Amino acid sequence: MQQHHVLIIDFGSQYTQLIARRVRELNIYCEIHPFHKIPKNLNDFKAVILSGSPSSVRAEEAPHPDLTEIRGKKPMLAVCYGAQYLAHFSGGLVAPSNTREYGRANLSYIKDNEPFFAAINTGSQVWMSHSDTIKELPTNAVLLASTHDVANAAYKIEGETTYAIQFHPEVYHSTDGKQLLENFLVNIAGITQNWTPASFVDETVSGLREKIGNDKVVLGLSGGVDSTVAAVLLHKAIGSNLHCIFVNNGLLRKNEFTDVLLQYEGMGLNVKGVDASSRFLDALAGLSDPEAKRKAIGKVFIDVFDDEANQIKDAKWLAQGTIYPDVIESVSVNGGPSATIKSHHNVGGLPDFMKLKVVEPLRMIFKDEVRRVGASMGIDKELLGRHPFPGPGLAIRILGDITAEKVRILQEVDAIFIQGLKEDGLYDSVWQAGAILLPVNSVGVMGDERTYEKVVALRAVESTDGMTADWVNLPYAFLQKTSNKIINNVKGVNRVVYDISSKPPATIEWE
Repeated sequence: MQQHHVLIIDFGSQYTQLIARRVRELNIYCEIHPFHKIPKNLNDFKAVILSGSPSSVRAEEAPHPDLTEIRGKKPMLAVCYGAQYLAHFSGGLVAPSNTREYGRANLSYIKDNEPFFAAINTGSQVWMSHSDTIKELPTNAVLLASTHDVANAAYKIEGETTYAIQFHPEVYHSTDGKQLLENFLVNIAGITQNWTPASFVDETVSGLREKIGNDKVVLGLSGGVDSTVAAVLLHKAIGSNLHCIFVNNGLLRKNEFTDVLLQYEGMGLNVKGVDASSRFLDALAGLSDPEAKRKAIGKVFIDVFDDEANQIKDAKWLAQGTIYPDVIESVSVNGGPSATIKSHHNVGGLPDFMKLKVVEPLRMIFKDEVRRVGASMGIDKELLGRHPFPGPGLAIRILGDITAEKVRILQEVDAIFIQGLKEDGLYDSVWQAGAILLPVNSVGVMGDERTYEKVVALRAVESTDGMTADWVNLPYAFLQKTSNKIINNVKGVNRVVYDISSKPPATIEWE
């Protein structure tokens, strides 16, 4: 079992996952749990962080958890809503703010010789995001910091290892946020920074052996980073009892089915290729709604695996490369209050008729952590550097209904785009790239003749974990060359556009 170091209690803030990211960057393991499902056994956790929230502590429906077993018994850091929560229920006063308390601010006062602010100086930039403010500090509180507009920007409770801040140290705009978290977790709470890729591998492999025993496991390989790292972890744990299956759903990139099978040769994995493209395309016929397409793909995926698993005697587990962002975006974190954005094909369990139990060795780590874990196990750099590719494949990059001809068009476009990025040395500076086939035709002219053909959008983003992303400012010369090559070589396309939307408010994929 993973050794738990820090418990993050989620009140529904859009930044809660960033707290986890920053804590893990300090080589400290943490887990997010919703305020209404705080773990009963707190012995594994050495410190607690309370997240922000879109709610007001003054509202009746706001999160009001019982912190009796935490406060004063464990080091606790209360962020934004958490700070207001402590004040509101402990003798302080929280009221609507009449000054601007959103966006960048600078610390105008820091208490002298305060370990919580070690190596942080007056003027340090922080990020505010709240509509209420703390007018009066709670009982036994000591003021630690202020900004021009926020008098009570940070405080601590005497007689407890309890600290509270009105700003968000987890966001990029709080320039000393990571230092502040280190001050609290390492210097004050005394947590050892020993959660590394190597330790994750050791603990996960040990846990898998204990969980699976001598059972056989079926794993769906995609050729991507997540399923590959999951496969190698499982192979370390159970060896030949791991049976990998790579399914051609007819929605892969050009030549990907053959290329991926070749890629795994020599890795020591037991891999079987299954061409089920016709089953997927038949199931998608006439479907245009993104969620309907995802669910149809998920159903066929399950059916194919059920067929294959039945051919493997005594197979009892289905392994998946599910990672933390998949879980966060599909359902609230551990059942918490965060909003559902979209469903993922490999999240949410299996139907009752399928006799396989699910094992997800990467479920609690982010994409960049997956890559570091893979590197620590010696997986090829080129494979680890491969861009993420959605589980439903090109089905969610073809807006509207799916046909074999549309798949062919998008495969050709995507191949030109990705190969161009590699040839121009741009691939490794992009986190994810792909093409989207739009459900519109546009007028064009080719050889003095009128055309009325498809429009494709190119998308390239930079990110670390997929939770947030910025569009990449690709060189105009590259975009011009790529556009010309696509239009001249892909029959059925006469217009190319480039997507310059960031996440949020957009998502990386269009569906």
